[in-house]
Amino acid sequence: MTRLIRDVMSPGTAAVEPMTTLARAARLMREHDIGDVLVVYDCDLFGVLTDRDIVVRAVAEGLDPDTATAGSLCTRPPVVTLSPDDTTDRAVELMRQYAVRRLPVVERGGCPVGMVSLGDLATTEDPHSALADISKAAANH
Repeated sequence: MTRLIRDVMSPGTAAVEPMTTLARAARLMREHDIGDVLVVYDCDLFGVLTDRDIVVRAVAEGLDPDTATAGSLCTRPPVVTLSPDDTTDRAVELMRQYAVRRLPVVERGGCPVGMVSLGDLATTEDPHSALADISKAAANH
């Protein structure tokens, strides 16, 4: 059953400004038990910073997480996003196309209002689907 993103997304977002250090962003991820934060400046989506970005693109390259910033390391636009009025089918299509497990949800004008994850979709679409199996496997790794 296709639903609107607004009905399945996790409302609110964990967000940091571009000048936030990677160490602070990592602590925020730990506090909220999440794998990414949105990098936002004046309600505009500047980019997305993942835990993997911090590990692979910063720490492994010898960058200092206490001085390197979220804005210098995040994935920058064009970041793939959804509108609250998009459908879950559209979310699945974008996740497959771009090989991502999470998508920011933004209102007109680009202000972030939530996130939708593969897990959100798996539990709302069909708990017995392959999508649910993928979500469970990803959560266990």
